Amino acid sequence: MKGFRAQVASFDRSVRLLMVNQFAVNLGFYMLMPYLADHLAHGLGLAAWTVGLVLGVRNLSQQGMFLIGGTLADRYGYKPLILAGCALRTVAFAVLGFADSLPVLMVASAATGLAGALFNPAVRAYLAAGAKERRVEAFAAFNVFYQAGIFVGPLAGLVLLAWDFRAVCTAAAGVFAALTVLQARALPPYEPAARSGEPAWRAVAADWRTIAANRPFLLFCAAMAGSYVLAFQVYLALPLRARDLFGERAGLVTGAVFAVSALAAVAGQLKLTAWAKARMDGPRAIVWGLTIMGAAFVPLMPGPYAQARGVLHTVLGTAALTACAALLAWGSALLYPFEMDTIIRLSGERLIATHYGAYNTASGIAIAVGNLGVGALFDTARTAGTPWLPWTVLAATGLLCAAAVARLHRHGRLIPATTPMGTGRTGPGRLHNSPNP
Repeated sequence: MKGFRAQVASFDRSVRLLMVNQFAVNLGFYMLMPYLADHLAHGLGLAAWTVGLVLGVRNLSQQGMFLIGGTLADRYGYKPLILAGCALRTVAFAVLGFADSLPVLMVASAATGLAGALFNPAVRAYLAAGAKERRVEAFAAFNVFYQAGIFVGPLAGLVLLAWDFRAVCTAAAGVFAALTVLQARALPPYEPAARSGEPAWRAVAADWRTIAANRPFLLFCAAMAGSYVLAFQVYLALPLRARDLFGERAGLVTGAVFAVSALAAVAGQLKLTAWAKARMDGPRAIVWGLTIMGAAFVPLMPGPYAQARGVLHTVLGTAALTACAALLAWGSALLYPFEMDTIIRLSGERLIATHYGAYNTASGIAIAVGNLGVGALFDTARTAGTPWLPWTVLAATGLLCAAAVARLHRHGRLIPATTPMGTGRTGPGRLHNSPNP
C-alpha cells in the first residue's frame, strides 16, 4: 500500500485528481446501477421487456456516443467535456430516483449513458497527456482506483437501500454533483490545439476520415474486440452458470464473484504491470493478458463438480467461478495499461480522445453482438446436451485474440507512431497548471 501511495503521489496534481475522480465516478455509478433493474421491475412494476428497454437505452446511448464525446473533447478541450458529463449524470441520477413513467425513465437512462460518453474519452486522453512518458504506470494506478470504485459502490448502494431506492439515487447524484464542483475548481484546463478556420462539421469529418484511414488502429480494434466480450461475461455467463449450479442462492454467489473480480484487479494491477514492464514490450503483455482471459473459462468446463453432490458440489462450483473471475481480472489488469498506451501510439499522439471514443464505440458493438452469440451458445448447449460449448468458444476467443495481436506485432502493425505529442493542427493542446484551490 505504501508503494502504491508513493507511486500515485509521484504524478502531477491533475493526474492524481483524475484517478481519485474515477474512483468517485465508479462509486456513484455502481452504487445505483446494480439495483436499477430490481427497482424498475418490483418497485415500479414494469414488465420485463420494459426493464430491458430502459437498460438497453442507457447502454446504447453511451456506446453509440463515445465517438462524439471524444471528438468534442479534442475540439473543445478535455475539462469542459468532463464537467458536462458529470453535471448531466447528476441530473439523470436524480431523475431516476423520482421518475415513475416510461418516457421520463428512458430520457433519464439515455442521459446517464450520454454523460459517460462525454467524460470517459476526455478523462483518458487527459490522463495520458498529463502523465506523458509515464502513461503505462498512470493507467495501471488509474485502474486500481477504477476497480476499487466497482468494489465499494455496490456495497454502499446496498446500505442505502435499507432506506429506499430514492436514497440511493440521491446519494449517487450527490457524488457526481460534488465531482462537478471539485473538477470545476481544481482541475487545470487543457486547451485544444489551435484549429483552422474551416467549418466545424468539415473539420470533424476530416478527423473521422483520419481515423477511418488508420489501418493499424482499426486492425487493433478488431483484434481486441473479443477481449471486451470476455470481460463482460462477469455480468452474463458467470451469473448464468451460478444459477445453474446454485439455483436460488445464485445471487449471493454472483455478488461474491463481483467482489473477487474487483479485489483481484486491485491487488494485482501494479505488480502485474511492473512484472510485464521488466520482461516484455507492450504488445507481448497484451498477448499474455488475452491468453490468461481465454484460459479463465477452462475451470468452468464440465469437470469433477459436474457429478459431485452436496457440499462438494458447492465447493467445487464456487471454486470454478472464483478462479474464472480472478483470471479474467488478472488478464484484464495485465493488458489494460499497455492497451491504452497502444491506442495513443497508433493515433500518432493526435486526436487522442477521438481515438479513444472510436475504440470504445467499437468495443460496445462487439459486446452487444458477442452477448447475443453467448446467449445463443447457452441455448444451444442446453438443447443439444453440450455443456462444454460456451466455455470452449469463450476460451478459444481469448486465444484467437491473442494470436491476432501477436500477428499484428510480428508484422510491424503495432510499431509506435513517431508524431510528437502536441504538434500539428489536431495535437493535444496545452495544460495550464493554474493554482486553483
